[in-house]
Amino acid sequence: MQKTAEYAKEIKKRKLGYLLRQLGFYTCIFLSLLPAGCATWYQRTAEFQSAVTSGNFEKANKLLAKDKKQANGKNRILYYLNKGYTEFMLGNHEASNQAFETAEILTDEQTKNLLNEAAVLVTNPEARPYHPEDFEVIMINYYKALNYLEMNDMEGALVEVRKINIKLNQLNDKYPDNKNRYQQDAFAHLLMGLIYDAAGDINNAFIAYRNAYEVYQTDYVKNFGVYPPEQLKKDLLRTAYKCGFTDELRKYEKVFGITYAPSADPTHGELVFFWLNGFGPVKSEWSLNFAKQKRGDGAIVFYNQELGLAFPFFIGNLNDNEKQSLADLQVLRVVFPKYMKRNPLYSKGSITLSGQVYPFELAEDINEIAFKTLHDRMVRELSNSLLRVATKKGIEYAARKQNEWLGFAVGLANAITEKADTRNWQTLPYSVYYARLPLSSGENRIDLRFSSDKAAPLIQPITVESHSRKTHFRVFQTMDIQNNH
Repeated sequence: MQKTAEYAKEIKKRKLGYLLRQLGFYTCIFLSLLPAGCATWYQRTAEFQSAVTSGNFEKANKLLAKDKKQANGKNRILYYLNKGYTEFMLGNHEASNQAFETAEILTDEQTKNLLNEAAVLVTNPEARPYHPEDFEVIMINYYKALNYLEMNDMEGALVEVRKINIKLNQLNDKYPDNKNRYQQDAFAHLLMGLIYDAAGDINNAFIAYRNAYEVYQTDYVKNFGVYPPEQLKKDLLRTAYKCGFTDELRKYEKVFGITYAPSADPTHGELVFFWLNGFGPVKSEWSLNFAKQKRGDGAIVFYNQELGLAFPFFIGNLNDNEKQSLADLQVLRVVFPKYMKRNPLYSKGSITLSGQVYPFELAEDINEIAFKTLHDRMVRELSNSLLRVATKKGIEYAARKQNEWLGFAVGLANAITEKADTRNWQTLPYSVYYARLPLSSGENRIDLRFSSDKAAPLIQPITVESHSRKTHFRVFQTMDIQNNH
């Protein structure tokens, strides 16, 4: 009886070994047949991105309409962000705002729901529904404001612009350490000033212009290389004069080196024109290696000498398998998303009206904000990424103790799932410029001119009708980029 039991045990062991070898073999085959699993989000949505960058928004909208999985799955927010953008470019401003409103509601709900964080520790960040980067959350309100301006709803636009710096404060309040460098938005204040100005509320316009100038000076020059536009300086002086703020006027005349010369308001209205240039970055991934170092207080430290990063982990509360797996580790590899820049083809732009040239001035560098915001998040979240990898290594060690092939299979699964979340809102512009110019009564024939040192200039004629002192707002986007990914 004893021999029979030992024989049965041996047969069972051999069968288990065979099954595990088969599991490892077929897992390898499965991995080789899954190119999409290693593809970035940009590669997985290449057809949609191609339609957008070629300006075929009808096709882009149809592709979204067919993508039921994205509309209802973990990428719902991205679906509605892209839907809002394509409707905006098609001139369907109410439909665009409905989509952006849905994206905003989903984002707010998701911020309150942390149930997916546990799953991330043993899989990867793409296991959870997409949560926008902090600056992407803000861009929703920008587009909603532009939609309201296109619909001539100044109050609706103001509501959205006011939300921007409130949201930025709320987002940064979540981080006790390593806050974002993107803490205030100068362009939001500038846009608020333009809207108040258009509504005839000169006092609030002055306050908004002054706030915009201060944020450009204190935050944007240092962090993003964006200087206060000359048009902003002119508007700040003009509104200070019209409000009777003599001390403020003298102060800013001295700061700007400009003597303000009062002039009559344009008789037939003005045009504020926003140029959205190119497209923002797309996400790829990169890996960081962290060496292990023991510390005398029962902790181990993972450090990356090149970047000057060090993260201590106290291991006293870990189980034996987790402790042993960390003891066996010498180097830990962590993957994290990185941005790939899409340089716009055009670097300068201007508007010509009646022989007068008005240059576009840079107001918002979304590309630079994106890179800095992701870097700030990386510093905050690297410890979680290290914990995720260490947890998976602990599971692998426990499996390997039971059976070598089981450990191999778990290790292979860990390798498959250890990837960065490369999803992002890829229809945002690279940068935003603006210009302000007076209009004539009736039909104004305007030439937009965009120049590049790599291609012939693009000249786009447009017409703007004006029959009053009203301020008109218009938006135009150039799609051309220098490189593709």
